[in-house]
Amino acid sequence: MASLLQGRLPVNQDLLLMQKGTLMRKVRSKSWKKLRYFRLQDDGMTVWHARQAGGRAKPSFSISDVDTVREGHESELLRNLAEEFPLEQGFTIVFHGRRSNLDLVANSVEEAQIWMQGLQLLVDFVTSMDQQERLDQWLSDWFQHGDKNQDGRMTFGEVQRLLHLMNVEMDQDHAFQLFQRADASQSGTLEGEEFVEFYKSLTQRPEVQELFEKFSSDGQKLTLLEFVDFLQEEQKEGERASDLALELIDCYEPSDSGKLRHVLSMDGFLSYLYSKDGDIFNPTCLPIYQDMTQPLNQYYISSSHNTYLVGDQLCGQSSVEGYIRALKRGCRCVEVDIWDGPSGEPIVYHGHTLTSRIPFKDVVAAIGQYAFQTSDYPVILSLENHCSWEQQEIIACHLTEILGNQLLSTTLDGHLPTQLPSPEELRRKILVKGKKLKTLEEDLEEEEEEPESELEEAELQLEAQMESEPQELSPRSKDKKKKSKPILCPSLSALVVYLKAVTFYSFTHSREHYRFYETSSFSEAKAKSLIKEAGNEFVLHNTWQLSRVYPSGLRTDSSNYNPQEFWNAGCQMVALNMQTAGLEMDLCDGLFRQNAGSGYVLKPDFLRDAQSSFHPERPISPFKARTLLIQVISGQQLPKVDKTKEESIVDPLVRVEIFGVRPDTSRQETSYVENNGFNPYWGQTLCFRVLVPELALLRFVVKDYDWKSRNDFIGQYTLPWNCMQQGEPVLPPLARTPALAALLILSPAPLSRLPPHTLALQGWHQPPSSLHLCAHLHPGRARGG
Repeated sequence: MASLLQGRLPVNQDLLLMQKGTLMRKVRSKSWKKLRYFRLQDDGMTVWHARQAGGRAKPSFSISDVDTVREGHESELLRNLAEEFPLEQGFTIVFHGRRSNLDLVANSVEEAQIWMQGLQLLVDFVTSMDQQERLDQWLSDWFQHGDKNQDGRMTFGEVQRLLHLMNVEMDQDHAFQLFQRADASQSGTLEGEEFVEFYKSLTQRPEVQELFEKFSSDGQKLTLLEFVDFLQEEQKEGERASDLALELIDCYEPSDSGKLRHVLSMDGFLSYLYSKDGDIFNPTCLPIYQDMTQPLNQYYISSSHNTYLVGDQLCGQSSVEGYIRALKRGCRCVEVDIWDGPSGEPIVYHGHTLTSRIPFKDVVAAIGQYAFQTSDYPVILSLENHCSWEQQEIIACHLTEILGNQLLSTTLDGHLPTQLPSPEELRRKILVKGKKLKTLEEDLEEEEEEPESELEEAELQLEAQMESEPQELSPRSKDKKKKSKPILCPSLSALVVYLKAVTFYSFTHSREHYRFYETSSFSEAKAKSLIKEAGNEFVLHNTWQLSRVYPSGLRTDSSNYNPQEFWNAGCQMVALNMQTAGLEMDLCDGLFRQNAGSGYVLKPDFLRDAQSSFHPERPISPFKARTLLIQVISGQQLPKVDKTKEESIVDPLVRVEIFGVRPDTSRQETSYVENNGFNPYWGQTLCFRVLVPELALLRFVVKDYDWKSRNDFIGQYTLPWNCMQQGEPVLPPLARTPALAALLILSPAPLSRLPPHTLALQGWHQPPSSLHLCAHLHPGRARGG
């Protein structure tokens, strides 16, 4: 089957040469470099590879999985092989989500350019595809999976295999009836549009058809007035429904005649439900919608721990890729552990472990290149400096020379501020967080006489450094001799402006001795203890100073803590191991999905009020409880848990989880549907009472029921309570890895939506999957418990 998009694909000489195939070297490490024959398939959307030309080929990747293509000199791995392969002949294919990059070396610069330019052309084409084109491509991909002998047509046997791949357990006689009905040519096989018709017959959804017919007088279309009624009654669009109806028909009705007559067909109705306009995430929360002119300490800031690590904390690989991936997902605070390196060049790695080392200057270069590709708002470099005086000077030099005007090295107006600047004032600026010899006030005073000698300068620095840390409150025993600390280099100290790192002793000590531009870091255990013992004091502390929380040193596997309890106390920089997928990163992605994914989210007003009485462990009035009713209706095309087992069919259930203050944290789930991952139907209602909705995150999880062991994870979607939209909508693709893609249709007050358009969580695109939910949000105070 030729791609359904083939007539719309760009005609390009590079693509024609890619379809002939090219022998290139696949590189995984310095020792693993093997020749492979890569070929763009005729569909223009998939690349296959074999050990040699004419050899047995297998799929390598889909163009829809590709994020971007980088030149060889941008690859950390290929740069290490520069003596063996010219960098101009190498390139890197970067995928969405957590899939590892693919490094390739062509036999010539010309061949490398053909593949780089051709792949980027196709990536740009896929990015610009509309909803129908994405569906067409998705069907083409499924056809490629099902067409085992690759002859461009599918027998009934191949269709049966495909049904199992698609999670469909169907009676064989019924499947054969649908097959024969779609086989218009009566050839005994399905081709092109015949396969499309077969797919449509499989994906009929009675519950959606019933909703359509509820508002359609003839069951065939929605007139403009009927669609307006739907938008008002079900989507709660109010007065804007009339204007919105015209816009949506023009956008989603596939037929030109329908657009002219201002009517919406069933296909158009489905396209609307599965679009960004039909999902649960309120579109008003997608762009920058919050006030970005408040001081930095008034925001949650997306933060990463040991950002250089892409594996565990003991033996894992250190890589600039960790910084690139974190920054591209909107992270605004990255951590850099710096140690003395060979040849006078500082290195970055997890000290006193077997993690690999990378040059500090490479890290700075990557940060400078990728800092503002996703967000224009400021990036914070949290420096953990373990270097000698000499290499600290190199650090300062690299920061200044590589980052240039991006680096903030003095106050914005040259004057002493009275509060931290705002994200808006700091747009496209990189700030250094670290130790500082003097106060900001001293820095801005008139320059003092230079010391007469290096020795005198060193003595002054040591004296200033000791003064900045009150010794009487030090946790070290007075009986023990203190370890001597490396003296801080003045040039590096001067680069710390608004984010001076100081040791935390107590909230009282901070109020009496520290300034608003000084910030403290807390281990997860220390932060938990403070929340339990002095939760309101922690909240008040965070109304005027920045706090950073980091994972326990015992988390050698790079696991994460639950960030929610620290956000509840107003902690701004709650740092996570972003390389590790799981519940904790789902919550982080969910919180920072809003506000254009800028990495900054304004804290609720009761966490910004210097007189706040809020206690995260014991929230009391004036908070008004809300009741949330969620009716889980149905799902469609949920992915397999184990794709290697063709015969396995999932038994899906839906779990709805709420994370917030302790009394609000709860979960409920539906019963499971046996042997049906293709179009499961639940029709069950779940009810939640939420005391502090301003802090609540909703997480929708689909699992595969297993009576013998723990239920297997299929996919998830997380969003903030305040970003839920009322209506009759769709939940976005559930996923945490590329293999996990699914959509949910959801609905709060009468109905709430979840976005079906893309697998936005990790950037994976697989439009057709969906789960239909109805959520009824009651905004009034709840009665009883």
